[in-house]
Amino acid sequence: MLQRADAARLFGYDSWANHRLIRAAATLTTEQFKRDLGSSHGGVRGTLTHVLSAEWIWLERWKGVSPSRMLDESEFPDVLALRERWRAVDEHRDAWFASLKKGALSAKVRYRNTEGKEWEAPLWQLIQHVVNHSTYHRGQVTTLLRLLGAKAVSTDIVLWDREREAKKARGGAA
Repeated sequence: MLQRADAARLFGYDSWANHRLIRAAATLTTEQFKRDLGSSHGGVRGTLTHVLSAEWIWLERWKGVSPSRMLDESEFPDVLALRERWRAVDEHRDAWFASLKKGALSAKVRYRNTEGKEWEAPLWQLIQHVVNHSTYHRGQVTTLLRLLGAKAVSTDIVLWDREREAKKARGGAA
């Protein structure tokens, strides 16, 4: 089972990696950002929207609300619109996480998926699932960026850990 510090680490890493990838996507033209490259969610916009949508939907489920649909990529005409929505979801998740009571990570979460089927799992497992899901799709976006001729960035958790340690060593907050 995850402890609170473990979950905080995963969420911190997840936000860092997502925003690192969004910055890389911001170097694309709008046409490149929207281009369907035949990947599992089309292209860069579709795949990033899928990641954002999944992170939002799971946050809502953890709060007891089960949205019936994912976000639509057409809601994001450019990277800036996507980034702003992501920032709001991150802030919302941070506030939700800060308010979690002791023992909440082991509590079962009941929810409905987008097809209406009911499921239940401990919160700590769902947190791991969300971060793992996002990591998988960030790898796809990295490949899509390369296909478009853009510079790809590393989003490995070990890099995030190293950056945090270096910042601590310089006397900054991690």
